[in-house]
This record gives sequence, C-alpha cells and structure tokens, in this order.
Amino acid sequence: QVQLVESGGGMVQAGGSLRLSCAVSGGALSSLAMGWFRQAPGKEREFVAVIHWSASTANYANSVKGRFTISRDNAKNTVYLQMNSLKPEDTAVYYCAAVSSWKYYSGSYSRRDSYDYWGQGTQVTVSS
Repeated sequence: QVQLVESGGGMVQAGGSLRLSCAVSGGALSSLAMGWFRQAPGKEREFVAVIHWSASTANYANSVKGRFTISRDNAKNTVYLQMNSLKPEDTAVYYCAAVSSWKYYSGSYSRRDSYDYWGQGTQVTVSS
C-alpha cells in the first residue's frame, strides 16, 4: 500500500515561490509515476505535473509550464514541486498522487481517475 504525505504549503505573495514535498512509502517506486494535482474552491481537481520515478521524464499542464518544476529524490523517496512566479490563480489545495507505469506511458497521466493513491493535500494561497 503506497502512502503519500505532502508538506510545504503556505501563504505567499504573487511573484513568490514555494516548494511542496511528497514523502512516498510502501510501494515499488520504480513502477510508479508521481503526479501533482490541485483543486481550487468550487472547481474540479486538475492536473499540474507528473514525473516517472525511474525514467525521470516529466510533463506539465500548460498553465504552469515554465513556472513549476517537478523532481524526485531517490534517496529520500520524495517528490518535489518547485513553484515560482506564483499567481493568485495558483491558489488551491495541492495533492500528490501515484499512478502505475503502464497508465503513465499510455498517456492517461493527466486524468484524475488514472491515479490509485492520493495524499491528504496541502493548502497553497497566493495573495495579490
């Protein structure tokens, strides 16, 4: 059973930066891809970024491309989301999630229902 624990959320002014962390345990990490999603009040949960644990290939939503960077640390079993040039519209609860390799390579990594494991979420608030 894969367990995911996010941390690093908080409040920041527009233009600022935050780094989210997701500690991963309980699974064969080499067979997983790790994603970040976010959900703003009254909106659907949306894909932000994904990285394959072994291949280290990454994909991003257009809305964050060039501002956010996803990475992972094998030694710490942790996935990071570095968020720069934050905007008020980035305000949301951010969730870490895990998806199997075959779903990742099938191209369905941006779909919420592709993911089997989820963290509890961490709040990010960007003020203008």
